[in-house]
Amino acid sequence: MDLDGDSHNFVECAPGAPFTHLRLNIFPDGGVARFKAYGRAVPAKLAGEIDLASALNGARCIDWNDSHYGDPQCLLYPGRGENMGDGWETRRRREPGNDWIIVALARPGRVERVLVDTIHFKGNYPDRCSLEGAFSEDGADTPDALAALKWRQLMPQQKLEMDREHEFSSDCIEDAGKVSHVRLNIFPDGGVSRLRLYGRVED
Repeated sequence: MDLDGDSHNFVECAPGAPFTHLRLNIFPDGGVARFKAYGRAVPAKLAGEIDLASALNGARCIDWNDSHYGDPQCLLYPGRGENMGDGWETRRRREPGNDWIIVALARPGRVERVLVDTIHFKGNYPDRCSLEGAFSEDGADTPDALAALKWRQLMPQQKLEMDREHEFSSDCIEDAGKVSHVRLNIFPDGGVSRLRLYGRVED
């Protein structure tokens, strides 16, 4: 492709097999300020238990009702949050209801264990949380496709505490079957640093 000077040069690539390395060739020579390759991660390890909600495996947050503070995608980042800005936090609700966020899993699977981390959130953590799961053949990520999802209860409401990791084992998890999307509900609002959904891939 031809390049223009002092500008962003975008090119759309046809999807294909996953890559582990990319080589950028420039002709005949010159300077490149930044090189970025946008796409979706594919988990290398599919056998056994993996974090289906890890950004490193290709999971992503695709819809939420509120993101007043921080970037919702931080919810799926590796490691523990560095501060309150490194997580998903909603504003204080002044109306009935609760806040929620939808995660498209790295691959469809069955969730067996859950971790909800409220590190750094002390006076602004949610009182409770719950999970719902849904399955889509085509990886729904448009408003219409999300609206058509049929949600099933995956984990009923669980009490949360400030500034700690909450682990919920199989006795808290209901069998919702194979799911491709999970909705985290928080009651009524607040901040969550990380979400882990451990399970097994079922393609």
